[in-house]
Amino acid sequence: MAIALRKPIEIEKLKAANKIVGGALELLRANTRVGISLKELDAMAEEYILSQGARPSFKGLYGFPSAVCTSLNQVIIHGIPTDYKLQEGDIIGYDIGTELDGYFGDAAITMAVGKITKEDEDLIACAKDTLYHAIGEIKIGMRFKELSALMEEFIKSRGFVPLHNFCGHGIGKKPHEEPEIPNYLDGKNPKAGPKIKNGMVFCLEPMICQKDTKSVILENKWDVVSADGLRGSHYEHTVAIINGKAEILSLA
Repeated sequence: MAIALRKPIEIEKLKAANKIVGGALELLRANTRVGISLKELDAMAEEYILSQGARPSFKGLYGFPSAVCTSLNQVIIHGIPTDYKLQEGDIIGYDIGTELDGYFGDAAITMAVGKITKEDEDLIACAKDTLYHAIGEIKIGMRFKELSALMEEFIKSRGFVPLHNFCGHGIGKKPHEEPEIPNYLDGKNPKAGPKIKNGMVFCLEPMICQKDTKSVILENKWDVVSADGLRGSHYEHTVAIINGKAEILSLA
């Protein structure tokens, strides 16, 4: 399947959907505190998304029950909101998708609840810094596999490893489109596969483990953890390639 090249008017529509994602994430960031429940945070974000004329695109997607993926501590991605109330020292990941006028947005952050350990600070920083490093290195003609290899190298340079079997992806008129963009080099040749071109829109989302890259899906069929059982982190932006450079669409 070919990777879509978006016209400027389509990129504007994608930017509008993604701006709402950014706003919802900022709302959750501002309301993350000891004692608030994951379901309260989910409801808050859903209400905001609806108030902006969009819909929460994760709700019902592949059967997911909520508007927000709330990934707590050891859960790296796809956490289901529960009645659990945040406690001092937790780390929490929020991943949000929207649909507005037939175009999709998607982004994620991981953040501290109160005071956290230096190890957890480093874990969160690895996901965020990997994302921004990768975005800053994107060039026309670069292969997606080169981008994957670059992210893997950066993650390992920080003393962590990338989660396997989950990846970034294209986005547009569907929440997940071609290409798949792992956070590690799949195969041996980074010079293989499709090249990055103007008009492409995709999501980069480093998912960070401490020791083991192997992913495990928990009994609820959604929560994804590392086989090492340790805490993980996740950051994501939707980017568009405009005039040879990557522009982040998913900022508030």
